[in-house]
Amino acid sequence: MATLLNGQGLTKSFGATALFREIGFVVDEGDRIGLIGPNGSGKSTLLGVLAGVIDADDGEVARKKLTKLSYVAQVSEFPAGVTARDVVQQALKRAGVHESEWEGRTAETLGRAGFEDFDTEAVTYSGGWKKRLSIAQALAQKPDVLLLDEPTNHLDLAGIEWLEELLAGAAFACVVVSHDRYFLENVATEIVELNKQYPEGLLRVHGNYSEFLEQKELFLESQAKRQESLENRVKREMEWLRRGPKARTTKSKARIGSANELIGELKEMKGRGQVSSAGIDFSATERQTKRLAELKDVRYSIGEKTLLNKLNFNISAGMRVGLVGPNGSGKTTLLRLLLGQAKPDSGEIKLANMLRIVYFDQSRVLNEKVTLRRALAPESDSVVYQDRVIHVASWASRFLFTGEQLNQPVERLSGGERARVLIANLMLQPADLLLLDEPTNDLDIPTLEILEESLLEYTGALVLVTHDRYMLDRISTVVLGLDGMGDAERFADYSQWDQWQYKQKQIAAKGTGNSSRAAAALQPVNAEQSAGEPGKKKLSYMDARDYATIEARIADGEELVATRRAVLEQPDVVVDPVRLQAAIGEMEAAQTALDTLYTRWAELEAKQYEQP
Repeated sequence: MATLLNGQGLTKSFGATALFREIGFVVDEGDRIGLIGPNGSGKSTLLGVLAGVIDADDGEVARKKLTKLSYVAQVSEFPAGVTARDVVQQALKRAGVHESEWEGRTAETLGRAGFEDFDTEAVTYSGGWKKRLSIAQALAQKPDVLLLDEPTNHLDLAGIEWLEELLAGAAFACVVVSHDRYFLENVATEIVELNKQYPEGLLRVHGNYSEFLEQKELFLESQAKRQESLENRVKREMEWLRRGPKARTTKSKARIGSANELIGELKEMKGRGQVSSAGIDFSATERQTKRLAELKDVRYSIGEKTLLNKLNFNISAGMRVGLVGPNGSGKTTLLRLLLGQAKPDSGEIKLANMLRIVYFDQSRVLNEKVTLRRALAPESDSVVYQDRVIHVASWASRFLFTGEQLNQPVERLSGGERARVLIANLMLQPADLLLLDEPTNDLDIPTLEILEESLLEYTGALVLVTHDRYMLDRISTVVLGLDGMGDAERFADYSQWDQWQYKQKQIAAKGTGNSSRAAAALQPVNAEQSAGEPGKKKLSYMDARDYATIEARIADGEELVATRRAVLEQPDVVVDPVRLQAAIGEMEAAQTALDTLYTRWAELEAKQYEQP
């Protein structure tokens, strides 16, 4: 398989901060690489280096001759007066496509991306459609390698599924920076995590996100064993050094040098192993009221478009509502109605007396001219959290900011860092009802997991708008689906909403005239009813994908254990202590991985047949 991009010895720093040092990154034909890593690890920078829009401090990227590359940055912006047609045709011109082919290629590219009116000004599109247009612009050039930086950030769920289908069936290779775990699960054939905790600066695993997690766990376990062994050796050498060895002999000098090398190696390993995580913990009030909000026959329109039509929905204490629907269906509008920032055309919204609502705005409006210190603590150099006074430096460190950053202006913060500032501010406000509008954009996966844990422990009510399907499945106790035409339905989870959407598309495609059958098919699956076979419970999306391949992975695991056992029994290995130790370690690792698969298989079987 031919190599299209080959980056070797890549190093990049900003000021005194090194993002990555001497890493290698190779893209071969057919690769679909998911690039992940903590905020600030340099994912976007590395993508820019591969694209040639950012210069590395050291190292080089070699590109196979005649390889065409397209790059879609994280933010999609277009000048005024430029239409969708203009954007694609400008891309075709840059790619050297003859003008006689422009019209056909434009119609094909924009049509596949879901555009209907090609002459709409690009600046008037929502964030999700701007992102689609950016991707269409890149695809028009028929690249051999497509580089995408957080493409799912502004796409709605339908847009994400469109992109998944596009990439899964594409002939070109791609590298995608993403924090969307289901997207990585469905699209990626390889996962690369950029992280200083790894000796080479990154960990690359062939497989999807689930397989990456398994291999990462095995790697970290082996690293922990290596560190433990190294600590024991260093302890012995330190005891020897304390006895005051004479350094005159060549043997003593060599051992002292070796001891110092071991100490240095252990220090470096411990430094890599220090992984920081944000401390996110929302506080609920002590309110005892059960019903917090009641929406009765709520209707709301913008111009001639009806977003909500006779919506009846109640929010009770402890409910975690996932709000889903296509872009423009009224999700943010519904949050604004609950906040009182908008009024319904008809119907009424009743809120509990003195209801305390905290709102996370997806626009993430911060005063960019103030320092991080003032953004976190506007009034003084401390904050009050859960009745405790905390210095701003300690509060900042909880959200992974350094002391040096406190005096930097907010405008220098990344998208993920800005999200952490807003979450820090929200945590200072005890709430009965949390309204979160796309809180996951730009957050790295470790921070997402901490946010999820905090929301699961939060005892108040929650309404969550997010395109992160994994978070929806994990957090929501009920899903409210908006169809964009005024109707809303209630579902047990995201999977049921997705199934309902699929049925709608099927009926639309068939154009059935049987209205009663159509109406029945469009009804959402009953929250109390199993969506799988009789006697079975429908697995979540991730579990279903896991279950579909687990038998094959167990077979591979058994074969690997047999291979490792055969090596262990070879006469020349048995008599060689070094090779024997290595073979035992490999055998144990293979057996542990197989045991883990068997445990997972039993867990999935139990999930399928457990009583709802």
